Amino acid sequence: MSEKHPGPLVVEGKLADAERLKRDSNYLRGTIKEDLKEGITGGFQGDNFLLIRFHGMYQQDDRDIRAERAEQKLEPRHTMMLRCRLPGGIISPQQWMAIDKFAEDKTLYGSIRLTNRQTFQFHGIVKNNVKPAHEMLHEVGLDALATANDVNRNVLCTSNPVESELHQEAYEWAKKLSEHLLPRTRAYAEIWWDQEKVATTDEEPILGPTYLPRKFKTTVVIPPQNDVDLHANDMNFIAIAENGKLVGFNLLVGGGLSIEHGNKNTYARTASEFGYIPLEHTLAVAEAVVTTQRDWGNRTDRKNAKTKYTLERVGVEVFKAEVERRAGIKFEPTRDYKFTGRGDRIGWVKGIDDKWHLTLFIENGRILDYPDKPLKTGLLEIARIHQGDFRLTANQNLIVAGVPKSEKAKIEKLAKAHGLMDAVTPQRENSMACVAFPTCPLAMAEAERFLPQFVTKVEQVLVKHNVPNEHIVTRVTGCPNGCGRAMLAEIGLVGKAPGRYNLHIGGNRIGTRIPRMYRENITEPEILASIDELVERWAKERKAKEGFGDFTIRAGIIRPVLDPARDLWD
Repeated sequence: MSEKHPGPLVVEGKLADAERLKRDSNYLRGTIKEDLKEGITGGFQGDNFLLIRFHGMYQQDDRDIRAERAEQKLEPRHTMMLRCRLPGGIISPQQWMAIDKFAEDKTLYGSIRLTNRQTFQFHGIVKNNVKPAHEMLHEVGLDALATANDVNRNVLCTSNPVESELHQEAYEWAKKLSEHLLPRTRAYAEIWWDQEKVATTDEEPILGPTYLPRKFKTTVVIPPQNDVDLHANDMNFIAIAENGKLVGFNLLVGGGLSIEHGNKNTYARTASEFGYIPLEHTLAVAEAVVTTQRDWGNRTDRKNAKTKYTLERVGVEVFKAEVERRAGIKFEPTRDYKFTGRGDRIGWVKGIDDKWHLTLFIENGRILDYPDKPLKTGLLEIARIHQGDFRLTANQNLIVAGVPKSEKAKIEKLAKAHGLMDAVTPQRENSMACVAFPTCPLAMAEAERFLPQFVTKVEQVLVKHNVPNEHIVTRVTGCPNGCGRAMLAEIGLVGKAPGRYNLHIGGNRIGTRIPRMYRENITEPEILASIDELVERWAKERKAKEGFGDFTIRAGIIRPVLDPARDLWD
């Protein structure tokens, strides 16, 4: 193995079955259209079960009642989760009213779920309502194309309501990146919008006829807020501004958090710096990164197929040189940038354009009318009068953006009346979970339903040790696939089995360090006992403004993860 090429550019061997499925799908059409008319089952059959993911959907069932239905000799209660494509997370009040109505009338749960991919999901769509869901999105100028499976997914952009001009420029690039990297097949429009097949040969000049080896995630980040958790993503454009104007981007490639329990060939990894590019090269460089991963990514083993593994196998410099060759550019040295946080600014913030922006904390991103908090009704009432836009954040919150001073009191009154502005602690603001049970088929332990009470118990620990206004970035994910971004937390819980988690510590507040497993396969009381012991030391021994994760490293409680590919599991 030469120094220039640490590993082969292309992995030879028997292709994973997903490659066969994509090759035989007729550019993602499969037999989805015919399957929609099949009334014998509430689910999609054969390859269509996975093909619908390219169209933004996952087939799920209610795991709370799975055993009961099996006893009754009934198939699982199949429903679809549908995820909207919403680059940068910006949605109009008119669009919001349409999705609110669909959630209310056409889903089993009646809720809207804000995701940490800066978009929203519907849960509980029965098969007969799947096509109407896509039609509704189309009517209001939205779609669900390429929000799942082996494509570039929803492009994130820092939610920065203060520097409005810079945010607008960055947001426009997020939209351009999303559009440029979309699948070109007309399958989505043909199946869901009844558009006629165009009599030309299908081509996928960027993604290729069998699309990418694995999912691919892209962000646009505006320092000093790392609110999109860039190190969880394959390709990241860090905005560089001069005199308040966007001039270019630093590119970071190869972040990703998914692991498999006990599999040392899998690991979380932070993204590698490639360098700086002026704005005019953005799309060419993005395309070059995607096509290099398309051609070099591992298609024999899906657990080793993401961009992070390609970089580790071929070497960062080899991958970077190939991107330069394909894009016809040379990266300039990385420009200076600094992150100071990644949470959202909850409450009112005034922008430089004299408009006001209200960030509402939405625990777990779940928008529903609860007995004491009619959140869904409240947002609908705000949407009816708001003249600006809504911005969904990568922390599962919602910003009512662009509020003139004259409308501020009216918006606030509605928000307070519906429980949307109740006081929350810094700890709750900085805690997050994935969906997990009952709908996610991969969940091994609770996450969304576990988090609220768990945070209350962590808050009690902070009070006990006289640091009630402090916070520890806490993430819970129901399995090791990384949706809750626990592997970028100061305290990360990764589901192992019902009621049991691996406890990871040692990440940092700005999200640039992977935490290491501290205790394995433990229960909530054991987790809380460890947190109690650690917080007691942190409260007594920390330096000024030293975060919990940084303290655990400095105090020698846990070793920092410096090279995840080689020492994450040690």
